[in-house]
Amino acid sequence: MSKLRVKTAVFPVAGMGTRFLPATKANPKEMLPIVDKPLIQYAVEEAVEAGIDKLVFVTSSAKRAIEDHFDKNYELESELAKRGKGELLQLVKQVLPKGVSAIYVRQPEALGLGHAVLCARPVVEDEPFAVILADDLIYNGEHGALKQMAEVFADRQCSLLGVEEVPPEDTSKYGIVKTEGGSGQLTSVVSIVEKPNPVDAPSNLGVVGRYILTPRIFELLAQVGIGSGGEIQLTDGIAHLLEDECVLAYRFEGTRYDCGSKLGYLQATVQYALRHPELAKGFQAYLDQIHR
Repeated sequence: MSKLRVKTAVFPVAGMGTRFLPATKANPKEMLPIVDKPLIQYAVEEAVEAGIDKLVFVTSSAKRAIEDHFDKNYELESELAKRGKGELLQLVKQVLPKGVSAIYVRQPEALGLGHAVLCARPVVEDEPFAVILADDLIYNGEHGALKQMAEVFADRQCSLLGVEEVPPEDTSKYGIVKTEGGSGQLTSVVSIVEKPNPVDAPSNLGVVGRYILTPRIFELLAQVGIGSGGEIQLTDGIAHLLEDECVLAYRFEGTRYDCGSKLGYLQATVQYALRHPELAKGFQAYLDQIHR
C-alpha cells in the first residue's frame, strides 16, 4: 500500500488577539508584520515548503484582511506594472504561489482550538493534515519545522506533535506531553494534558503550534465536548487519539518565537531584521549605536 503524504494545512485564525489591543481592534493579529511580511504569510510559506498545496483558513467575520491578503489585487498589480516595478509585482503575485489553493471556513463561535480544527473537517475530509498556529513563528535557515515533520510522517504514517522544552514555571501556558522510548528528536507520546500547573505537569515538554494529525481526530473532537476554559480543546482530542493510535512527539530543529506575546513579537522582529538582506547591516549598526 502506498504511503500517504500531507497535502493540507489548517490555519486556525479566528482568535481575537486581545493581547495586542488596540493594534488588533480592526486588524487580525495574524496580519501583524515581522519586518515586511505578516505572520500568516510566514506560516503559509512554511506549509508550502513542506509540500502542502491546500490551505484551509478557519476564520471569523473580523478576519477579512487575511482573505484579501491572499487574494489577487488587480488594481495594485496593474499600478505596479504601469510604474515598471517588476520586482514588487512579482513579490505581490507570489503571496499565494501557483498551484496552491486557499479555502476559507468560518468558525461561528469562539469555542477553542479543537473546535476550530473540527470546523475544517468538511474540507479536509478523510486525509492526514497539518495544523499551524501562526503565533508560533519558527525559524530554520534550511528546512522549516513543518517540512521536517512532513518527512517524518512520510516514513512513520502517524500523528506528530511539534514540541520543545519550556521553562517549568510556564507549563500552564502549553499542552504538556509525557513521552517514552525513542531517542533524540522523536519519542512516543504517553499522555497529554492542557495547561497544567507546574506541580502537576508530567514534564516540561510543550506542544508549540505544529501538528500533523490523522483524520480520526475529527471523530474524537466531535465527541469530547467542552473542556478547560469552556472550550473544545485539541489537547483533549489528542488524549483520546492516544487510545487508538500511535502519536509521536517531534523536537524540531529551529528557533521558536512566541509572537502571541508582545515580548516574543519584538524578539522576532529584531532577529528577522538582523537576517534581512536589505536591512541587516544598517539595523545592526543602529543597535550598536544605541548600546554604546
